[in-house]
Amino acid sequence: MHRSSPSQDLRITLIQTELHWQQPETNRRMLTDKLAPLAGNTDLIILPEMFSTGFSMAPEQLAEPEPGETLRWMQQQAQQTGAAITGSVMVQDDQGFRNRLYWVTPDGQVQHYDKRHLFRMASEQEHYVAGQQRLVVNYRGWRILPQVCYDLRFPVFSRNRGDYDLAIYVANWPESRRHAWRILLQARAIENLSYVAGVNRVGTDGKGLSYSGDSLLADFAGQLLLDHQAGGRFVETRTLSAEQLNGFRNSFPAWQDADDFSLLS
Repeated sequence: MHRSSPSQDLRITLIQTELHWQQPETNRRMLTDKLAPLAGNTDLIILPEMFSTGFSMAPEQLAEPEPGETLRWMQQQAQQTGAAITGSVMVQDDQGFRNRLYWVTPDGQVQHYDKRHLFRMASEQEHYVAGQQRLVVNYRGWRILPQVCYDLRFPVFSRNRGDYDLAIYVANWPESRRHAWRILLQARAIENLSYVAGVNRVGTDGKGLSYSGDSLLADFAGQLLLDHQAGGRFVETRTLSAEQLNGFRNSFPAWQDADDFSLLS
């Protein structure tokens, strides 16, 4: 057996949507409407990267304190839907500005992961402080690794060390590089024997960049369980099978031959 395995299924919901450029209140209202029908019908809701603002390099004007209004909104929505909610928000802490992924559960508990790999082609590293610690969340018997956008290109940081069953990538990944997004999500699933969910936005942002979405869900063998190549907005829920995951890991235990290593900062 893998070092630990889930014993029950998990319902996850991917939300692919347009984002209103640098308008947190408008985005929260829009998402509130999308989340309302999910109450009691899912276990986990995944939102895109910087879902309250779009991928903006203006944290000086838009970053929230901690706790801020968007985090409080996430706590309220998690309680109302009965599901955990995750997605990233620009925040300010005592070290500077962060592209911070929040993980919020229905009981109001909060964990966070600060994006480690900052996208230098957009000068993200000039505006935000990189995170250093990987986060693995234990939720309803599943071990879940949340990551943010550009992290997807760095497989060592995402490597399954026998410590997760589902990896999540929240993103603002432009249409011009959609091929890499799609291939890498499936690769992460195959090499790590884990489910992988990628949630991207659609539409055009305030910098004129277009986003095709391509949000998808891959199983532990890289097979696509959800794939919206046509773009557009959607709210889709799928059930992850604990039995199928455990069965595949037992019948194809490649994880036993993985290389041991320690990742230094």
